[in-house]
Amino acid sequence: MAFHRRRHHYYNRLRSLLPVISAVSGVLLILFGLLSILTPSPIDSDSFHHPGHVYSSNVGADVAVGETVFRVPSAGGRLDYDIWTSRNSKFYYGCSNATRSFANADTITQRDRYLLIATSGGLNQQRTGITDAVVAARILNATLVVPKLDQKSFWKDASNFADIFDVDWFVKSLSNDVKIIKNLPRRGGKTWTPRNMRVPRKCSERCYQNRVLPVLLKRHAIQLTKFDYRLANKLDSQLQKLRCRVNYHALKFTNPILEMGKTLVHRMRMKSKHFIALHLRYEPDMLAFSGCYYGGGDREREELGAIRRRWKTLHMKNSDKERRHGKCPLTPKEVGLMLRALGYGSDAHIYVASGEVYRGEESLAPLKALFPNFYTKETIARKEELEPFSSFSSRMAALDFIVCDESDVFVTNNNGNMARILAGRRKYFGHKPTIRPNAKKLYRLFLNEGNITWDVFASKVRTYQRGFMGEPKEVRPGRGEFHENPHTCICEDSYEAKAKKESGPRKYGKGYNATGEDSTNDDLNVDDEPELPEPDNDGDQEGPLEDDPFNGTGLDYEGFNSEEPELEEMVSD
Repeated sequence: MAFHRRRHHYYNRLRSLLPVISAVSGVLLILFGLLSILTPSPIDSDSFHHPGHVYSSNVGADVAVGETVFRVPSAGGRLDYDIWTSRNSKFYYGCSNATRSFANADTITQRDRYLLIATSGGLNQQRTGITDAVVAARILNATLVVPKLDQKSFWKDASNFADIFDVDWFVKSLSNDVKIIKNLPRRGGKTWTPRNMRVPRKCSERCYQNRVLPVLLKRHAIQLTKFDYRLANKLDSQLQKLRCRVNYHALKFTNPILEMGKTLVHRMRMKSKHFIALHLRYEPDMLAFSGCYYGGGDREREELGAIRRRWKTLHMKNSDKERRHGKCPLTPKEVGLMLRALGYGSDAHIYVASGEVYRGEESLAPLKALFPNFYTKETIARKEELEPFSSFSSRMAALDFIVCDESDVFVTNNNGNMARILAGRRKYFGHKPTIRPNAKKLYRLFLNEGNITWDVFASKVRTYQRGFMGEPKEVRPGRGEFHENPHTCICEDSYEAKAKKESGPRKYGKGYNATGEDSTNDDLNVDDEPELPEPDNDGDQEGPLEDDPFNGTGLDYEGFNSEEPELEEMVSD
């Protein structure tokens, strides 16, 4: 009986509380409704819908039923490292001085041996040719004639060497290494016509001595045509250091280019203490050459297909396979998401070096939404300031080169010639952060970005990018092109190195935690070391010296693989 009385008592108390519970629930529902009305739509500057596996650049695309919203926070996040500098860079410095055993040019240069070269491609491809030409002249004990620049390729730029580089400085600064003259002397009062010939790619010291020297001894003056990547990746250390002296000290832009470049850098610095420079590489020709597909449907296939058909030797590739292997440039949106995941907030200032972007503002809109402080040389310089350069693609590319070189962080979206040259230069001058997307790993992550949270996405991006951030010793000595990884010319401070070893990490190769975070949440990253190409055969190469199979097309077989030297740089080289 007592039990029934207690149950009846509790029942009455519950009935008395029901109105209160109902009132509270009603108030909560009303508040929830008001919040739903007042809260902005998730489709704002920091939110992106990702339509399954299609790489669309549309910001405001309709969202399919059941699709999740991928929300990007505006702040960069609190990280335990400085995103604007490279770790341990203070322990390394550029060192390219010749030793006493490296004989002076006056003692080794032979009379009646003149070497001329005709470079190939855009500004930075030609730069590699000029650098290697000095070394080739040294190998042959010949006098080098100031190189001719390619004026007939894709860009039709009529500039000569002296229009882009300080020719007097070039000759003077290398006078101890190689004798250089501006023009081939006349012979018997007549113009001397040199013998044209071509050497194989990656021609070694022995290759030059066996193939070129006999012709030079007979004809006394030869011109090596289509001279790009015609010198071996591996050379004697003294010759490697000579490469660095040419590339990082002797090749100086003319004063008009330098002054305009400094003006652009100054204006970026006035806007922000730090800035990112991005070599976007999203021009129509670049995308056509890559053979990749970017989710643009029939319109994209038709537009890029028309470009591909201009070259009979350009074979269509399996676009999915190319992307899986990391050989496709990221879309502007993907680049932006990667940078935001690495800790760069929406307030970061970004300078974009690029030619005509495929689909223009439609492609750039997501990147601009992620980084509203978006600039190009055309937006920070007046038209009349750029007018002396605007008709010459190489001089315009030189301006971009200067800004990218001076930036706090440089991001390359394709392993082309400008990216390689700048990566090596930034290592030589202090290991400033140079970010190269780990496209193979990021591809899989972008496929699933609509199914994971931002925190998981950002964590995995930081994990995948270890070894791709421009830190010292990310790449083993000897790997990749020497222009990108000039290991012979980078020395370690022994005293500082000893102190570092006693207090810090000891391992700098594969698996080194360059970012200092996410160590407990790692997928084992087998690609921690960047996947740079192994050097080509550096021995004495066999085979005839006939023209390459792509001669006359403006292309070369190595121009279609983002992991190999490009024979033709695109508009922004």
